[in-house]
Amino acid sequence: MKILLIFLTFYLISAAEKDIDVTGYSGGSVLVDSGKLWFSDSDKYMAKLPEWSVIINDKKHDKWINEGRFTLYRNSDGNLMIYIREIKTQDAGRYAIDVLQNQRIYVTVNVKEEDSCCKVSRRVMVNVGETANFSCEYSQNHINDPKIIFKEEKDSIEMIYSRWKKKERLSISDDKHKNIFSVRMTAVTPDDGGVYLCGVWIDKQSYTYSIINTVHLHVMTKVGVSRVSSSSGGRLMIKCEHPQYKTNPKYICKESDGCSERKNPGVQGEWMENGDVSLYDDTRAGVLMVFFRELKAADEGTYRCGVKVSDYTESFTEIQLSVRHDVNYPKRVTESVSLGGEVNIICLIPKEHKVHFCKEDDNHICQSISSSKVTEMSGSSERNEERVVTVSISNVSVRDAGVYWCGAETRDTHLTFISLNTQIQLNLITKVGVSRVNGSSGGRLMIKCEHPQYKTNPKYICKESDGCSERKNPGVQGEWMENGDVSLYDDTRAGVLMVFFRELKAADEGTYRCGVKVSDYTESFTEIQLSVRHDYSMIIIISVCVILLLIAGFTLTVCKFRHRRRDPGSAQINSHDELPTIPSDELLYAAVSFQKHEESLSEATVRFSEEEEIQSDYAAVKLYFPFVIANQLNSDELLYADVSFKKHEESLSDATVRFSEEEIHTDYATIKFTT
Repeated sequence: MKILLIFLTFYLISAAEKDIDVTGYSGGSVLVDSGKLWFSDSDKYMAKLPEWSVIINDKKHDKWINEGRFTLYRNSDGNLMIYIREIKTQDAGRYAIDVLQNQRIYVTVNVKEEDSCCKVSRRVMVNVGETANFSCEYSQNHINDPKIIFKEEKDSIEMIYSRWKKKERLSISDDKHKNIFSVRMTAVTPDDGGVYLCGVWIDKQSYTYSIINTVHLHVMTKVGVSRVSSSSGGRLMIKCEHPQYKTNPKYICKESDGCSERKNPGVQGEWMENGDVSLYDDTRAGVLMVFFRELKAADEGTYRCGVKVSDYTESFTEIQLSVRHDVNYPKRVTESVSLGGEVNIICLIPKEHKVHFCKEDDNHICQSISSSKVTEMSGSSERNEERVVTVSISNVSVRDAGVYWCGAETRDTHLTFISLNTQIQLNLITKVGVSRVNGSSGGRLMIKCEHPQYKTNPKYICKESDGCSERKNPGVQGEWMENGDVSLYDDTRAGVLMVFFRELKAADEGTYRCGVKVSDYTESFTEIQLSVRHDYSMIIIISVCVILLLIAGFTLTVCKFRHRRRDPGSAQINSHDELPTIPSDELLYAAVSFQKHEESLSEATVRFSEEEEIQSDYAAVKLYFPFVIANQLNSDELLYADVSFKKHEESLSDATVRFSEEEIHTDYATIKFTT
C-alpha cells in the first residue's frame, strides 16, 4: 500500500511539472506545444530563471496573452502554446510557466548564432487572383526534419501545412541541395494576406518547432486602370477617392521600384511634402490628393494610388502617367492690374475637358478658387482640338495678387486628374502720382524717384509703350550702373532711385513708370510723362555773339580812322594832353551779361573760361560752351559768351567802358549794350 502511494505521488508530481528543451537560431523564433490545456479562467504566469524575472504576471485571457516578444496562446486543439519571436543570445536559459495553480512547465531555450539562415524577414506583394511564391532557407542541421508552415491569425498561430496536413492551393517543394524549401500559393484571395512562419519540426515528442523565416504576405486588389498625360514643367494634381475607407492610411507608389517607396501624407488634414510631390489626406471625403509641383521626364511610369484596408490587404488604382515635352507648354504669362481694376486671362484647353483655374499658396500648392469675382467665358479656337477660355477677375484687391494656373480637368472612376499648363503671374500695381518733364534733344536729364517707405526694396524704371517688359534697374545697391542709354543708382540710405539719361533722343519721349517692388506681387510707381524738344537757344546765342563781335570790330576801326584824321602829320603822340576826351572819342563799348531768366527752373550757374579767344582791334572776346546737368525738369545745354574789353596795347586813348539800361532778351540771358 505504501509503495502504491509513493508511486501515485511521484506520478502526480511528474504530471504537474514538465521539462521541454528547444533550440532556436538568433534572429529566428521558437514555438512550443506545452501539452497542457488552456484554461481561460486561470492566471498565466511566466518568468525566467534563476532570477525569476517576471515576463507575464498572472493574466487571464480566452485565447491570447502577449508581452513584447513573448506570447502564450490557445491553439485550435485547445493546448497552451509558447511563442518566443526574434530570439537573442540573452534569451537563452530556463523559463517557468504556470498553467494552473498546481501545474507548471519548464522550458529550456538554447540559442545558436553560427547560422545566418534564420534572420530573414521577407515582404511579398501579390495581386488578388495571382500566385504568390516565396522561399525559406534552413540550416544543414535540419535537412531531414519535416518542413512546416504556420500562419499568424488574430489570436492564434495555426499550422496550415505539413507533411501530414496539407491545404488546397498551397504546396511546398524542398531542395535539399540548396537547403531551401519553396512555397507556392495559387489564386490568392484577400483572406490569404498575413504573416507566415516557415519552420522545421525539431522534436516530434514535445511538438517543438524552430521558426527559421518570417514572410509578410500583402494582398493587393486592383480596382481599375487610368491613363493621364501632362506637359513637362507643368503641374499635375491627382485625386484618388476611397469613400469606403475615409480614415484609413493612403499612399502612392511607383511600380518600377516595386512600390518599395510609398509616399503618404503622414498626417491627416495637412499638406505634406514628400520629395517632388505634396500630399493631402482628406479624411472627410476619403480622398488622397497628390500634387506634382513640377513634372519631369523621370516622373513618367506606372503608379499605384492605394489605401490600406487591413494590415495585410490593400486596394489600389493603377495610374499610367506619360510626360510629354511640348515647346508651347507650360506657358508663362505676366499680367499687371491696378487696385480695383479687372483682368482677363486666356486659357487654351482641350474641347472635351473642364477648365480648372487655381491660385498657388505659400507652399506652391494650387487649389481651385471659388469667388464671385471670377467668371468664365468660352470662345472659339483656330485649332479644332482646343477651345479658348477667358477667365475674368474683377474688382482686384491686394489678396488677388499672386501666381495662378490654368488647365484641364478630367474625371475617371474614383479618380480626378488636373493638368495645369499655363502659369499666370498677377501683379497688383498702384499709381501714386503723375509728373511731367521736358528735356532737350542732345541734352542730359536726371530723374530722382523717391521711395522713403521702401528704401532697400528693388526699384526700376520702364517704358509703358512696350508694356514695361524691359525693366531697367541698377542690379546692385550703392553703385552707378549702366543699362542701355541710361545710368542708374540705387541710394538705399535715402530710398531714392536716380536715373540719368546720358544723351536725350527723340525716341526717349514717352510715358515711364518709376516704381518699387513692395512685395513679390505688388508694386508702387509714379508715372512720368517725358517730352523731348529741339532747342534753338544755342543758335540764337551764337548769332548774337557774332553780331556783337562785328559791331565791336567796326567801331574800333571807325575810332582809329577818326583819330588819325585829326592828326595826320603826327607820326607819334608824345603828350596825353592831345588825346581825345571820352565824348569826342565816340567809342563803342558792349557788355554782355547773363542772368537767370525769371521763368527758368534750372539751378545751373554761369562759368567763364580762358580757353577760346577772338581778337578784335580793341577788345578780346572770350566764348565758352559749358556742360550743365539739370537737376529735375530742365536739361538745356546752354551757351555762354563773355565779352570783356581791355585797352589794346597800341591804343593811346584814356576812354573807359560805360553801361546802359537798354536790354535785348534771349531765351535764357539778358544782353546789354551801349554806344
